[in-house]
Amino acid sequence: MSRGGSVLLLAAALCVFLLSWSLLHHGFLNRNQIVDTPTYAKYGDAIARGAVPYRDFRPEYPPAALPMFVLPALGNEHDTNAYDRWFDREMALCGCFALLGTFLCLRALNAGTGRTALSLLVFALSPLLIGSVVLSRFDWWPAALAVVALAALLWERPLLSGVLLGVAAAAKLWPAALAPLFLIWLLRVHGGMTARRWAAVFAATVAAIFLPFTVISPRGIGHSFYAQLGRPLQLESLGAAILLAVHHWAGTPLQLVNSFGSQNVTGPGTHVAAAVTTVLGIAALLFVWLQFARGALVGERLVTSCAASVAALLAFGKVFSPQFVIWLVPFVLLVGGLDGFGTGVLLTAILLLTQSWFPRHYWNLAQQFAPTQSGELLARDLCVVGLFFVLAWPDLQHQVLGEHRTRLEALKRVRTEVD
Repeated sequence: MSRGGSVLLLAAALCVFLLSWSLLHHGFLNRNQIVDTPTYAKYGDAIARGAVPYRDFRPEYPPAALPMFVLPALGNEHDTNAYDRWFDREMALCGCFALLGTFLCLRALNAGTGRTALSLLVFALSPLLIGSVVLSRFDWWPAALAVVALAALLWERPLLSGVLLGVAAAAKLWPAALAPLFLIWLLRVHGGMTARRWAAVFAATVAAIFLPFTVISPRGIGHSFYAQLGRPLQLESLGAAILLAVHHWAGTPLQLVNSFGSQNVTGPGTHVAAAVTTVLGIAALLFVWLQFARGALVGERLVTSCAASVAALLAFGKVFSPQFVIWLVPFVLLVGGLDGFGTGVLLTAILLLTQSWFPRHYWNLAQQFAPTQSGELLARDLCVVGLFFVLAWPDLQHQVLGEHRTRLEALKRVRTEVD
């Protein structure tokens, strides 16, 4: 693809993305919104007045998320409508930034015109596929930073990659799951010195963001970690979706509790479900990292492993808010070949199934455990599990076949020795 053609393709994708974003403000897509911007505005107004985060008030999010809350508040203190408008625009820009990162990754992978155009088209339409939740959540910010960090790595800008991924991890923690993959890539492709420098830059970036607030208020920073990591089994998680299905099928007791700013489930089996899915999630991440370290080091495997890591976090996490599907968009669309077609179909299904119950029918799900929405939720979560296995399957298949081959060779040696 020529440079001029690439620029035109990127420009067209950005235009379609912004058009999709604009359409969310009209018709049925704009109704029944459930927003987080009042919480963000509270944080932003407090900082604009001179309050020190984590000391004077306790945000539940890490420090690199705070700029996203402050910028729309500047000059708009106590003006809810103005704050919402500027936050909306800010997230649209972050989405464009994420689209740019996806484009740069595809260019680095030498993806063809057809593959690049299709990936960018799905990305550009993703706001319509996900729904209005994208307008009032800050998840485009860490997702954009993470995918641009991946692009910097593929374009052999490791130090820039370390800074960007460090900021992403300091904005919403989950991008830290990509750090082992980046480190393995650098260690095997560029050697130990480059890998150590990258690790130092990544760690220094995270420390530079967290350390000042930790010194000022260690309890405040501790609270933000607890708010992210100490949450119970959320209603939308895989474990809760399975318990909801059992509740409808067998009549088992299940109750809703409001805590940590979300709707969670309690009753027989909830602690077990949370523990089991957490263990599965850790095992899935370790599998992706270890298999990536053992296999061929090519860009296609790197982006697939990154997508698999993000899918593992969502598939087996005990918290799976609707906006988390944003994390998948830039990474899954980088996967090529037949696997890319399958993962693209699954991604589209995941986004549409999320919108099928959120936000219009969310309270039917949360307050009544409505069977239709419970089924849609379970289907969405199982699609994410399926997405993880499709992404991890090449490495899983390689491991199974490798072990089978090893057993056959051992058996042949035994027979030879007996003969």
